[in-house]
Amino acid sequence: MSWTTRETRAPVVSAVLAALLAAGVALQPGCNKSNGAGQTKAAPGAAGGAQGQGQAPAKKDPPVPVAVALVHAGEIASYYTTTATLAADKEAEILSRVSGVVQKLLCEEGDVVNEGAELLLIDNDEYRYRLQQAEATQADLEAKLARIQKMREQEMVSAEEFETAKSNLAGAQATAGMARLNLSYTRVTAPFSGRVVTRRVNIGQNVNATTPLFVISDFTPLLARVHVPAKEFNKLEPGQPVDLVLESNGTKLQGRIRLVSPTIDPSSGTIKITLEINDYPDGVRPGDFAQVSIVTERRLQRTLIPKVALVNDRGEQAVFVTADSTVERRIVEVGFQDDANAEITKGVTVGERVVVKGQRSLKHGSAIKVLEGDGAAQIPDTTRVAKGP
Repeated sequence: MSWTTRETRAPVVSAVLAALLAAGVALQPGCNKSNGAGQTKAAPGAAGGAQGQGQAPAKKDPPVPVAVALVHAGEIASYYTTTATLAADKEAEILSRVSGVVQKLLCEEGDVVNEGAELLLIDNDEYRYRLQQAEATQADLEAKLARIQKMREQEMVSAEEFETAKSNLAGAQATAGMARLNLSYTRVTAPFSGRVVTRRVNIGQNVNATTPLFVISDFTPLLARVHVPAKEFNKLEPGQPVDLVLESNGTKLQGRIRLVSPTIDPSSGTIKITLEINDYPDGVRPGDFAQVSIVTERRLQRTLIPKVALVNDRGEQAVFVTADSTVERRIVEVGFQDDANAEITKGVTVGERVVVKGQRSLKHGSAIKVLEGDGAAQIPDTTRVAKGP
């Protein structure tokens, strides 16, 4: 039964295949027309269709304009950075040492005064009279002692009377000395050379002993006090240079370490460092805030590149190194960094060239064109623009 079914279907399949083949042969002449010379002519658009089915030539990316710099050997340092307030080297509040009325002002705020210069006069008539009285008493007792001395030599007075006369004279001399000292206090003088920062009294004002009169500061040098971690203690020493930058206007100053405290603050674990700045522009004043950078370690003959050459990519530090007219992307290990340069401990060698401008548009193997002129202006002073191949 099954054999009969296969046998009956076989002629049907054969007939279908024959019909399909016949249809294919019949359709082929319709695709091309005879040109009368035994050649066939392609249908319009056939050639274009054939060309479109192939791949177009790949276009190359144009070279990327870049600026490059030489990898060089040099010195670089690590810094401890903090902030500090500039302060005067010496500052004193001048107090009145006697009572009286201010008679004359001899200086004003902002004036520069020398040590011993008169700043203010207090009316001193009373103190002059007291001194005259004390000196008269002293002179009287000196004459009396001289007479008793002669009488003592003749044994006309007792030793007790003689000692009493000597004691009275000593008391009078002390009184005259105090009167003379008080008279001198009516002329208020500068305890050191500096600048008058504040005047706190006016002419005609009645002052008492300990009344504030002036504040005087010595601005040369200026000081800055900072606290650094104790772990930096062995790296700091007096005389070491320090860089400062004023926060108000960016003025750069050069200072040095004057004092290093021998003790550690147990509450903060820091050491107080006193800095001094001897040279500074006229506009710098105590109270200015400054950023302080102290060198904690200095490294010589290290492999350096301009800091701008570094590219941060997914947590990695990379640079693009030139190779003929293309670039190679390299992962590098970075050591110390300063404002201009970065130390490379692994990844490049001295004498190679790294891209310092245009690297954001690059990938490994990109074609480059090295710039001159505007590109060179972007290179730090410690590098140079290398010429292209």
